[in-house]
Amino acid sequence: MLTISSPLFTNSSLISFPPFPSPSHFPPFSIHFTKPPRYNNRLRASTSSSTNESTPSTSTSAITVVNTDSDNSTAFVIQARNKIGLLQVITRVFKVLGLTIDKATVEFEGDYFIKKFFVTDSHGNKIQDDENLERIKRALNEAIGGDGGDGKVSVAKSTGNRGIVVRRAGLVEGFGERKAKAERMFSLMDGFLKNDPFSLQKDILHHVEYTMARSRFSFDDYEAYQALAHSVRDRLIERWHDTHIYFKKTKSKRLYFLSLEFLMGRSLSNSVINLGIQDQYAEALNQLGFEFEVLAEQEGDASLGNGGLARFSACQMDSLATLDYPAWGYGLRYEYGLFRQIIVDGFQHEQPDYWLNFGNPWEIERIHVTYEVKFNGTVEEVDMNGEKVKVWIPGETVEAVAYDNPIPGYGTKNTINLRLWAAKPSNQFDLEAYNTGDYINSIVNRQNTEAISNVLYPDDRSHQGKEMRLKQQYFFVSASLQDIIRRFKEAHNNFDELPEQVALHLNDTHPSLSIAEIMRILVDEEHLGWSKAWNIVNKIFSFTTHTVVAEGLEKIPVDLLGSLLPRHLQILYEINSNFMEELKKKIGLDYNRLSRMSIIEEGAVKSIRMANLSIVCSHTVNGVSKVHSNTLKTKTFKDFYELWPEKFQYTTNGVTQRRWIVVSNPSLCALLSKWLGTEAWIRNADLLTGLRDHVDNTSFRHEWKMVKRLNKMRLAEYIETMSGVKVSLDAMFDVQVKRIHEYKRQLLNIFGIIHRYDCLKNMDKNDRRKVVPRVCIIGGKAAPGYEIAKKIIKLCHAVAEKVNNDADIGDLLKLVFIPDYNVSVAELVIPGADLSQHISTAGHEASGTGSMKFLMNGCLLLATADGSTVEIIEELGSDNLFLFGAKVEEVAELREKGGALKVPLQFARVLRMVRDGYFGDKDYFQSLCDTVEVGNDFYLLGSDFGSYLEAQAAADKAFVEPDKWIKMSILSAAASGRFSSDRTIREYAERTWKIDPCQCPF
Repeated sequence: MLTISSPLFTNSSLISFPPFPSPSHFPPFSIHFTKPPRYNNRLRASTSSSTNESTPSTSTSAITVVNTDSDNSTAFVIQARNKIGLLQVITRVFKVLGLTIDKATVEFEGDYFIKKFFVTDSHGNKIQDDENLERIKRALNEAIGGDGGDGKVSVAKSTGNRGIVVRRAGLVEGFGERKAKAERMFSLMDGFLKNDPFSLQKDILHHVEYTMARSRFSFDDYEAYQALAHSVRDRLIERWHDTHIYFKKTKSKRLYFLSLEFLMGRSLSNSVINLGIQDQYAEALNQLGFEFEVLAEQEGDASLGNGGLARFSACQMDSLATLDYPAWGYGLRYEYGLFRQIIVDGFQHEQPDYWLNFGNPWEIERIHVTYEVKFNGTVEEVDMNGEKVKVWIPGETVEAVAYDNPIPGYGTKNTINLRLWAAKPSNQFDLEAYNTGDYINSIVNRQNTEAISNVLYPDDRSHQGKEMRLKQQYFFVSASLQDIIRRFKEAHNNFDELPEQVALHLNDTHPSLSIAEIMRILVDEEHLGWSKAWNIVNKIFSFTTHTVVAEGLEKIPVDLLGSLLPRHLQILYEINSNFMEELKKKIGLDYNRLSRMSIIEEGAVKSIRMANLSIVCSHTVNGVSKVHSNTLKTKTFKDFYELWPEKFQYTTNGVTQRRWIVVSNPSLCALLSKWLGTEAWIRNADLLTGLRDHVDNTSFRHEWKMVKRLNKMRLAEYIETMSGVKVSLDAMFDVQVKRIHEYKRQLLNIFGIIHRYDCLKNMDKNDRRKVVPRVCIIGGKAAPGYEIAKKIIKLCHAVAEKVNNDADIGDLLKLVFIPDYNVSVAELVIPGADLSQHISTAGHEASGTGSMKFLMNGCLLLATADGSTVEIIEELGSDNLFLFGAKVEEVAELREKGGALKVPLQFARVLRMVRDGYFGDKDYFQSLCDTVEVGNDFYLLGSDFGSYLEAQAAADKAFVEPDKWIKMSILSAAASGRFSSDRTIREYAERTWKIDPCQCPF
């Protein structure tokens, strides 16, 4: 049982209740029915006196508390109009609040009843506190709709089960047959699907037979997974509908999170855990002869993103749902995702990732939610009511079709939505193709339309690739904003209210065309004046940038934008013209600064600076770590910071403990709950600091060690299956998994492995016995056109081939490359890691959420003081991780030294081994070696190499002291609460978006 402070109670009175109530949790109680006299049509008042209120009247619903009828319990006397299912509503409310019903009496009088419930708290005592009694009454009143019968819907629900939806007589609009039909529909759908194992089995088999069209007596693991997923989705949809109905009813301000990437990972385990019915599903499947874990492996990863930004977006959605914020996510439904990474002879090859080939049971196609998205064409001026207005006449129109993905919160009924758009051909009739009989060309044009949402990050090295990337961005933006404006206009007719109802968040610059698009909508379609529209737009946008250096900021060629989106180019020019005039008033005619801050970049290729546009229009500009924010203020956006210091904030990224502990590391999850004495840390990660109280406990350390070994066994089995390399569980599992990039310095890691191998080869056998065995694990994808990154992957395989087959080395050193690294692989790798490397050149990592995931799982970090690692050091203490390398403020000076910079002899030797072909492919690796030669070593591998080896030696020294290592591991997990995405979202909600939680009631 989980003891937490219910929002209905003060902190001084704690109520114990399961995190996910279900029928199996409800204790039995007796109900005594008193048959009412048929001749008495008037409600008979209760004869019991009340210590709190007078006896209820007979004309309205009322709730009375009686504390004198029993020495051991409190009586709640409820008078209301009788409705089917209302008894279940009331009893469920008591159960959800952790109260026990000892007995109940029910008396009926015509259309009314008096129900008397004798209730005790979780300790078996009567409830004495007046404030708590009032709060219980309010919860009951909300559930039964105790407002005198005004015809509103009353919904009573627990976090794990659906209650009964009760509709009173005045609710249904219309009369006669129409009203009778509506009442009939409500009576047929008066409760949530049940979550007991038997009911789950029935639903799974129903989907086997009617969704999968397979015999319930003959179906395999994949078909069982599909049926299981659909049964879970059914339960998500129930919550999802009610959540959005409640959002609409309360008219809460909503956040719309715009991101071109969402790396969601697998949905099954995450969904059943957040729904609180994992154990019930496991039992149901076991009785059918299946294992939940086996079926979960049938699910593929949703390939909707690449790297940290995309995974961060997914964590954001989980936390928004869990914390009950009214929010929507918007993105693109990529048909093929990024790419599948195939390794052939050590070389990376890209193959299409056909992740949707066999369908996606977690999405709901909304064929009725479609919007026209326009491209190309011309802009004309027309006369409207005596004024000249711009009219965009497009040359091409496509349809955006919505695909909805329910995102459940943990420990709450709230389920929010991730809406993804797919491009479909317009329904407009192609008369020219019909007249010429050119239906083949018509089909080709349709295929070209669908290509807009086909591939995540089309190769933009060519003009066609750049055009497709721009089409993707505008397609996504246009469909999302049309949807948002349509939803706003359903309940409002004054756009002055838009900032109070809508918060639009740009996750990096990919959605920044939203600014021009919403200006077009307000000015051209809604006919607002420019100044009024601009004033509104300035209040609704916020912007998070994930870029560190100015060279990485997105730019769109003016010619391309003008051809594809002619009206938007005009709008952008007008925005920039107005901005420049205002800027001149503030800073004078400083043309260099004006040029730097302009949205339009003049040059060989005239371009739109999308980051400048986002900063000018947004009320808040967010960095993603303290170091990143300082870089933005002092370097990247220095001019803007000096103009608008109040705009710039930082909110350090976070990751969700639900995905990265509860789902990926169930053994650790159970251990944490046991020793913390609660499961509340799953919603409040700050409670993980309580692990520090047990760090010296021998039993706790032993159990921690066993959990770590179990996870290493899982990872070792995966490595052997994947690569054929058998690794020792006694070795230190040393992991670096992330995108392959020069600044992330996988090459530094490989050079360190070569140095270790070289030292081992030159040791005698006695000295080798003293060496800490290592299993070095590297994983990640290189962008298709990034040749240096691809050569790093090839070098990794070349070194592995040499090291893993050297009989002299044996288990002392192994090197494994994990291909096609993704979220589901990460869920296996991260819990099994002993040491994790985050070794980017200081000042180049905006945040780095990978380190947070490893930290949560008790993995020790070997890192540079870069990105969020600086804040991890503040929380954890530098003694509990292995730091090395130049600091952010030292990097520029080291680069200036260039050829005069001295590098360690060990580095020169390792580099020479690669150059001389010790690992083969001598000519192929020459250009790779050139990038780190003295004078060309932009990312300072040589400069940091000596410090890197010292940090590795410190890690070895700590690993041979098991008690010290385990203590550091525990303290790492204890420090991870600060890096939960829940904290990130709360900060965004309070400081940036100005939105409040909106929890769908029971």
